[in-house]
Amino acid sequence: MESLHRERLLTEIKSPLLADIVPPAIRPHREWIGDRLNIISAGYNTDLIKKADVPTSYEDLLDPKWKGKLGIEADDAVWFGALANTMGEEKAVKLFRDIARTNGLSVRKGHTLMANLVVSGEVPFALTLYHYKAEQMKNAGAPLDWYVLPPGFARFLGTGVMRRAPHPHAAILFMDFMLYEAQKVLLDRDFTPTNMKVKPLDVPFNVIDPAQVLDQGDKWQKLYDEIVIKQGR
Repeated sequence: MESLHRERLLTEIKSPLLADIVPPAIRPHREWIGDRLNIISAGYNTDLIKKADVPTSYEDLLDPKWKGKLGIEADDAVWFGALANTMGEEKAVKLFRDIARTNGLSVRKGHTLMANLVVSGEVPFALTLYHYKAEQMKNAGAPLDWYVLPPGFARFLGTGVMRRAPHPHAAILFMDFMLYEAQKVLLDRDFTPTNMKVKPLDVPFNVIDPAQVLDQGDKWQKLYDEIVIKQGR
């Protein structure tokens, strides 16, 4: 969405519904609005790992008891880059190199796949799941629970209107639908809507800046490939 803004393909929309949207979900240019919050979480198989034994920091993953039990998604360079920026690049690189070398990281492509592997027990503990999918599976009775390792990170997914939309009025009406009526649908499906009248939303996590993703994405991807992908199994 931020790429579309930079390429001047979106148009600013003025809607009374913006007053109900949690402020961090509104970009300064207002050409796209976050309609749901995607929290990047850790998840574990509750049949194999007790809640009292889960790690409370990334440093805890150096414990030998996690050898062969850790999994991570193959396309989470954005999460890793944000973590490195917050933790300090040198510290984050050393820590994850040590984790990969000491206990191994099972690298799998697809957050839904990763959640299913946690449920099956093939990957007892996953570092990066999408919280909504973990919550959906947990509510369906799967032996899976999720939580956020500090510092937590989340991303807004959003809606916008194209500058040259063939039916601009219909597009604006659909955007209003996404910012209100659809918010209730998202909530019923265990997503985190951004309309505070549908559900009050506190954002206790670091929200990844989409502009920073574009500006630093190549660097983050290179780091992730070197530290996680190449050392994974």
